[in-house]
Amino acid sequence: MFHCFRWAVPTLQILNITRTSRNQEEIDCLYDFFVTKSANFIIDSQIDMEKTVAFQKNARNIFFHILTRCNLKCRHCYINPQHHGKQTLPVETVKKWLKALVHEKNASNLIFIGGEPTLHPGLHLLIKAARRMGYASITVDTNGFFFNHILEKVAPEELDYFSVGLDGSCEEINDLIRGKGSYNKCVAGIEKALAKGFKVSLIYTVSQLNIRDLKNMPGFLKVIGIDRFFIQVIGIRGRSAQNEKHKLQLTRKEWAAVPRVAARAARLGIHVTYPKVFLDCSERFECAALVAENYFVFPNGRVYQCPLGEDFPLHSYVFEGDKLTPTPPINERNLFQLSIPEGCVMNKLIQPGNLSYDKQGRPKYKIACCLLKQEIKP
Repeated sequence: MFHCFRWAVPTLQILNITRTSRNQEEIDCLYDFFVTKSANFIIDSQIDMEKTVAFQKNARNIFFHILTRCNLKCRHCYINPQHHGKQTLPVETVKKWLKALVHEKNASNLIFIGGEPTLHPGLHLLIKAARRMGYASITVDTNGFFFNHILEKVAPEELDYFSVGLDGSCEEINDLIRGKGSYNKCVAGIEKALAKGFKVSLIYTVSQLNIRDLKNMPGFLKVIGIDRFFIQVIGIRGRSAQNEKHKLQLTRKEWAAVPRVAARAARLGIHVTYPKVFLDCSERFECAALVAENYFVFPNGRVYQCPLGEDFPLHSYVFEGDKLTPTPPINERNLFQLSIPEGCVMNKLIQPGNLSYDKQGRPKYKIACCLLKQEIKP
């Protein structure tokens, strides 16, 4: 199937051997060239495998931040206590909100988030309660520290996935972003969860800080035993929006490395999902908020439909007396209706650094809805 790039393999092996030579820059350039060419051939050969995931129009996705507290201070963290709250929601409050959010007929998918959700002492009770309520899938997004003995308090059959955030294939890269010691602690947590029979996926948030390390992740995942990989784009909100000295967003050219790495991971038996991000000007833009149900719930009761606006009081709904209540205009729902040549209006307003224009002031491409995904299956 992949005969079209076999010519590159011996060359890559030679370059790998000589990467320690004195002409390091030249060797690196040649290496990147051949890796790019090989990966492009992989994508061409597997074009039937790569597909855009349509918005789920008959399902509801709930991203529930049960607290905003965390033991780490990741440089790309989007949590903003001013707009999200500082409290840890009581178990009974979360249960009432979960009951209000679950769909009576369509599948409801639940993701517990923080902060660090395993810091919540009642997380195990919430997982069990959500399962009894009929949630179709339950995932916990975690940094891998697994506090409060959560691995002992829930059984693998009660949870679909622990989705663990790790932003580097090595200690040097990951700890630069997530903090000293986080890599070793996270890897140990992943190994422990896998040993206990839990399904574990991995989330890698791509930015200027770790894009060059992304190519090392397929091998890392294969070795550690993870077969589900989520690559996320950096969002300029929360802590990343406050640090204006460092440009974290990727250009379209830099983002091209993502599908190449995804294709390579798929060859190793790993199912990869990543945002589409960039659209050609001829491609149709579609906003998930207009055709699907996605709710981003925070401890202060705010509920957004789009994650890009979470630094602002633009939420579509709010919990009042444990009842989900629409907010009056102007809110994000009013913005979703706008049509602009750049594609996503929220991106244009909040994080326009990934846009580029020609000499006539016309956008060179569109930005896709941040919830539009691509996937490559093994």
